[in-house]
Amino acid sequence: MTARPPLTRERIVDAAAAVADRLGLEGVSMRSVGRELGAEAMSLYHHIAGKESLLDDLADWVFARIDLVDSQEPWRDALALRASSMRVVLAAHPWSLRLVDARRASGPAQLRHQDAVLGCLFGAGFPTDLAVHAVSATDSYVYGFVLTELNLPFKPGESAEELVADLELPLAEFPHLARMVADMVVGRDFRFADEFSYGLDLILDGLAERLRDRR
Repeated sequence: MTARPPLTRERIVDAAAAVADRLGLEGVSMRSVGRELGAEAMSLYHHIAGKESLLDDLADWVFARIDLVDSQEPWRDALALRASSMRVVLAAHPWSLRLVDARRASGPAQLRHQDAVLGCLFGAGFPTDLAVHAVSATDSYVYGFVLTELNLPFKPGESAEELVADLELPLAEFPHLARMVADMVVGRDFRFADEFSYGLDLILDGLAERLRDRR
């Protein structure tokens, strides 16, 4: 009989992420994580103080999977890479949208992440307030985009044109929507996911302009 590996904080947090992936954040408890590990819930308390501490660690688990920016990289490339990585991680773990900025305690991965992006922006000449605006704007954009992307009413494999046809929208009553559908959807390979880079460029263009104005 193969012996189970010993419990560690890292194994417990990994198990909590697996539970959240399967059951959502509401399904995470010391008991459910214990079951995931084949252990009694009480044994987890030797490594983690309780559920609130576990959720703090789970938020940090998310940040540990987002690419850390390189302070030597051009700020625009760094923010674009960070935003794209964040989008991938959040979309892979939808429960994380409710968690990453909701915890009072910041773990080491989150602090490293925040410090690295601020260091990159400061190194590029961003004043403190504009650096904060940059992080706030890009984070909010990524969170909002992922939330929208996860909740779009597409069936598996369904195209935007198929969705519009299925909805049977009364486009004759809404000429502006009809124009959008004709120009962007009908006969086109429109994918909402492709809007991500365009919207991000709009934000980065605006930040670049503000940075030039402050110099």
